[in-house]
Amino acid sequence: MRARTRLAIGAVGALTAAGLLTGCGDAGSSGTEAPEQAASGAGCAPVAGDQLVVLEDDKKLQNTDNVIPAVNADVATPQLIAALDKVSAALDTPKLIQLNKTVDIDRKTPAVAASEFATANDLTAGIAKGSGGRIVVGAANFSESQTLAELYKIALTAAGYQVTVQQIGSRELYEPALEKGEIQVVPEYAATMAEFLNTKANGKDAQPVSSPELEKTVTALKAAGDKAGLVFGTPSAAQDQNAFAVTGAFADKYGVRTLSELAEKCSGQATVLAGPPECPQRPKCQAGLIEVYNFKAGSFSSLDAGGPQTKNALKTGAASVGLVFSSDGALAAG
Repeated sequence: MRARTRLAIGAVGALTAAGLLTGCGDAGSSGTEAPEQAASGAGCAPVAGDQLVVLEDDKKLQNTDNVIPAVNADVATPQLIAALDKVSAALDTPKLIQLNKTVDIDRKTPAVAASEFATANDLTAGIAKGSGGRIVVGAANFSESQTLAELYKIALTAAGYQVTVQQIGSRELYEPALEKGEIQVVPEYAATMAEFLNTKANGKDAQPVSSPELEKTVTALKAAGDKAGLVFGTPSAAQDQNAFAVTGAFADKYGVRTLSELAEKCSGQATVLAGPPECPQRPKCQAGLIEVYNFKAGSFSSLDAGGPQTKNALKTGAASVGLVFSSDGALAAG
């Protein structure tokens, strides 16, 4: 599973290390189920299947983590921003899932996946060439970020820049480099970056500034960026955020396509929720499912953060519903 820096699924602020989406405290697997998480209905037993589907977050539990270009203010010319915005305009979540599948499952390199995507989507059409200059695009230490960085390279090259991509690591490493101008561009995620800048400026207990509404999140992000010498382009429709998945067979058997339907039909003893160890205490994981949806699983299986353990538990019928990432290549149809 690719390591990534994600928005904390419960605590205020951003968690930022490899494999960092922490989520759920043990219940069921560890025998430490909290009283408020107990469920008394029949529930929905797991159903094995090869295809995973994300349940619609119809009450907006998660914040808006849309892909958005982050740029050092000193190089943020209209020409450069316009080129990056071409990438944003070409991306949505299904396309990002397919890109991730190409790299993570089909085993093509990020550069090859980006090149094929650019050709198929006519990415460079209409990009105006200018005076250019040297640009370093930074990438975090997971494949999705590297593929997005390669897409930025293609767009910026078409705009006349001499572009290199440099993999740097976690946000704690690349964000200061972006502020200093050691790198000039990096693919970011709106809600996660907004909270990172918020807590960096105001402390770890700062009030959250991100929102389930994209416009509010981006407004807060740009305000924080102004103070840090960063400029943000147009957000894409593509989101990489916490999500809850079931197998297609489970969705068909129980007639669930949304988290509201899951709560209505599947709260109860037979339902097994899977995810990382802190999930039961986190407001973007099990605690949030209880508060926002009144969904109460019968037990919790402590596994990983949207990784192979959780996905395997769903596919083999060991878990009913599990925490995943909304752009995971494993969600690709077919």
